Amino acid sequence: MEAVRRVEELQPDLVLLDIGLPSIDGIAAAGLMRRGAPDVKILFLSENRHSDIAEAALNAGGHGYVVKSDCAHDLLTAMGTVLKGEKFVSRALDEVPIL
Repeated sequence: MEAVRRVEELQPDLVLLDIGLPSIDGIAAAGLMRRGAPDVKILFLSENRHSDIAEAALNAGGHGYVVKSDCAHDLLTAMGTVLKGEKFVSRALDEVPIL
């Protein structure tokens, strides 16, 4: 919840957000962040490769989804893509439709 408060306070351009958080899951946190900072771009990071989770993350206001094991290759590209207003999904999740 501290991250949600800080996003509302700071209004950053980009937030890197893990799906698995200790007190609230990242998908729920993204919804709260988007309400408090509607222009923030959210890039999810997770080792979860289930397409339904990635799709839920994008539907919750995420602009991208990077599988952690692909970060070395995908993270900088994903950040640039999301900051340009485009969607990004790791190649490990090619079956996830980009909304």
